[in-house]
Amino acid sequence: MSIRKYRKLCGMTQKELAIAMDVDQAAVSRWETGETKPLRKTHQRLAGSLGCTVDELLAPDAPQA
Repeated sequence: MSIRKYRKLCGMTQKELAIAMDVDQAAVSRWETGETKPLRKTHQRLAGSLGCTVDELLAPDAPQA
């Protein structure tokens, strides 16, 4: 998932995304680290908040060099 990538492209903090998604900041952090995943029913809302499509959001992250 590319949540962190799209959040940063939008210039949002984890706290701002958490507020938009009505979750706590720790949840956003866990999504970004891959510790947990957002519920499937929230994917569309999350993508909308981040200005991307669900397909873009769910694409695997590129490997770190």
